[in-house]
Amino acid sequence: MAAKLIRAVAAVAASAVLALGASAQGLIRDAEIEETLREWTDPILEVAGLVPNDVQLFIINDPSLNAFVANGQRIHLHTGLIIEAETPGQIKGVIGHETCHIACGHTVARLRAGEVAMRPALVSIGLGILAIAAGEAGAGAALIGSSGQFAALNFYVHTRAEESAADAAAVKYLAALGQSPAGIVEFFENFRYQEVLSDAKRYPYFRSHPLASDRIRTARTLAVATGLMDVPPTEREQKQYEMMRAKLVGFLDSPLKVRRDYPASDKTAAARYARAISAYRASDIQTALGDIETLIAEDPENPYFWELKGQILFESGRAAESVEPHARSLELKPGQPLLLINYARSLNARKGEGDSATAEAALRDALIAEPDNAFAWAQLAITYENQDRRAEAQLATAESAYWVGDIVRANAFARRASQTLDKGSTNFRRADDIVLITDPSNPDNRVFYERYGRGSRLSLETADRAMPFGDFSARDRR
Repeated sequence: MAAKLIRAVAAVAASAVLALGASAQGLIRDAEIEETLREWTDPILEVAGLVPNDVQLFIINDPSLNAFVANGQRIHLHTGLIIEAETPGQIKGVIGHETCHIACGHTVARLRAGEVAMRPALVSIGLGILAIAAGEAGAGAALIGSSGQFAALNFYVHTRAEESAADAAAVKYLAALGQSPAGIVEFFENFRYQEVLSDAKRYPYFRSHPLASDRIRTARTLAVATGLMDVPPTEREQKQYEMMRAKLVGFLDSPLKVRRDYPASDKTAAARYARAISAYRASDIQTALGDIETLIAEDPENPYFWELKGQILFESGRAAESVEPHARSLELKPGQPLLLINYARSLNARKGEGDSATAEAALRDALIAEPDNAFAWAQLAITYENQDRRAEAQLATAESAYWVGDIVRANAFARRASQTLDKGSTNFRRADDIVLITDPSNPDNRVFYERYGRGSRLSLETADRAMPFGDFSARDRR
């Protein structure tokens, strides 16, 4: 019994120290923001000796300031970090820092450091259990409660050198690209006050990236030595950052914050973009459409202004009118998977002559680029159903469920599809594969079926990742 308790408490302590994930937060998808971040990130990855296509970039819908690497070559950025940063260089500095954690092998080293860090914590837990057994419940609880602190202190001893190495690498990467490394120094100095806050009040980023004074001084010395501190961001980069931040604030923050950050007196494109999005979110459709029309008039070649117009029209119940702006966004950004999905969704809702065939072609193109996009599979199911292709619709529904991890639903729909699909067809083989993979008699699946049954909510992050940014009505229905 004592051994089991030790293992259970140790697991909790370890997760408190090492977990940097965002299990309670959703992942968002947005073509414009992803394009900007990939444009900034890929050159850094290349300089670091990594293959950009091998490194995934995730945007987490969370207002706290954080960024981390987890689950292999995956960089995660919180929306709070993007909003709180003040320049493109500050975001690039953080990306460079996280890139080093991958390129320098820190992710593997941290797993080992975590194991070492838990040793004194396990001793504390064991002593606590013995104290409880001896009748000293208060002392035992205090020892067990302090185990996480012991682990954290020991873990940070192992990682402090890695953080300094990652700072130096970020400076090196940006200097190699001829870009200013000032951003990483500015970012640290802007949030230096975090060091005087308790862990409960400190941003997650600065719990795992402590800002010691000598660390900041070293980063500044290295950055100044490059001779590139005063190199400004390009006009394109500055505009990209302003539009990205405006979009996030418009979608994620309250109308009050939008008015405070982007008052009516601010006539910049970014301010009008934020206000148009905020008006749309507040169901002030006339104002939202008026604002986006002025932006389109000034920059008719911007695909994302057309995308937003289509989204506003679709979400306000004007699906037929939304087809044209979505089509225009694709003319300006051909083959973009998320824009293809938006276009197909509008066609599915309009149901005009030839719309289903056009939607099917668009969705197939999107799925070639993103075969794991659950939202695209769900839209393809609608497209098939509109054409009375029931078995194919069932298979597409099974695919959608499979890619969000709902293996119970995936199994049920794949079984239905396999009953009527041509047994020699590719679709039948795929349905049969899903049936086998999600078989409830498979020991790997048994726990899932017993614990969650139908409609597991473990899949919500993946579902959000596949869903167009701003489609909050769909999220709210879950």
